[in-house]
Amino acid sequence: MITQNFGNAIKEVQLTAKDFQSSQEVKWCPGCGDYSILAQMQRVAPTFEVSKENFVWVSGIGCSSRFPYYMDTYGIHGIHGRATAIATGVKLSNPNLSVWVATGDGDALSIGGNHFIHTVRRNVGIKIILFNNKIYGLTKGQYSPTSEQGKKTKSTPFGSVDYPFNPLRVALGVGATFVARSIDREPKHMQDMMKKAAEHNGTAFLEIYQNCNIFNDGAYANLTEKETKAEHVIILEDKQPLVFGNNKDKGIVLDGFTPKVVSLADGKYSINDLWVHDENDLSPVRAFILTQFTELDDFPTPLGLFRKEVKPTFEDLVDEQINELKALKKTSTFDEIIGGGNTWTISGNGK
Repeated sequence: MITQNFGNAIKEVQLTAKDFQSSQEVKWCPGCGDYSILAQMQRVAPTFEVSKENFVWVSGIGCSSRFPYYMDTYGIHGIHGRATAIATGVKLSNPNLSVWVATGDGDALSIGGNHFIHTVRRNVGIKIILFNNKIYGLTKGQYSPTSEQGKKTKSTPFGSVDYPFNPLRVALGVGATFVARSIDREPKHMQDMMKKAAEHNGTAFLEIYQNCNIFNDGAYANLTEKETKAEHVIILEDKQPLVFGNNKDKGIVLDGFTPKVVSLADGKYSINDLWVHDENDLSPVRAFILTQFTELDDFPTPLGLFRKEVKPTFEDLVDEQINELKALKKTSTFDEIIGGGNTWTISGNGK
């Protein structure tokens, strides 16, 4: 429910998903995971209690970057990799706006990697949704910064020799204050992560695993198929032990800083022995360990909120600095500002 001004009358208005559906035809490949991400955002956006005119979506280049066309809000379709830089400018110019970035693993982590890490380290109050399909989709199937080693594509016909980026680890490494992950086939979970991102005061980074059914179909099949996902996914819940498996008979313990998968069925370990997740942990160490699971054999992939932290945002610090400087100086006229400092007077005779 939001308050809107209609002429001389102020009314309470309840927005719905349809209010965020633009008139543009959605142009993604049939079956693309982007449709699910768009649908969940349109469904959950009315709960943010933000007027449509205060939403801004910013994107770079890639399949995901068509997102601003399909949200009936203000939007900017920027250039390759620069979405977070543009979004920073928007947020600084008007901190009251709810600024969101739609980006892909190539857009954000390749050409946009520098902008991404500096936006995150500054804790700009924007929300970044990274669509990670482990491939370049728009340019027809080249390997991306998140493609697994050995990936055979049009640009790596003999297999990629690169070590892939771990997006959440990159974000934590530069001081992210909100790091989460979801997946396109879990709509309720995705909505929950989007809500939490919206509520966060600072940079909220949400990675969404998204299937590209044309160039990288099945990249996350073990995490989405009914027969396999219970054994390959662990849902992070605050203050809850890390449990997974078809019968909830497996868990994670920490031996120092080394995680181990243990069985709860043989009586050696009980649920009380397991690692209890704390999304408000003051140290990023455990969140870092969680990001490592995707690279360890026989470990489940964590989905959920890895860590959040409360600290001043970039725009708040900039505003505070400006106000402090204003308080130290007397108010100047425009002529005093441009005529102050080093000035020269040029006489009519040129001397």
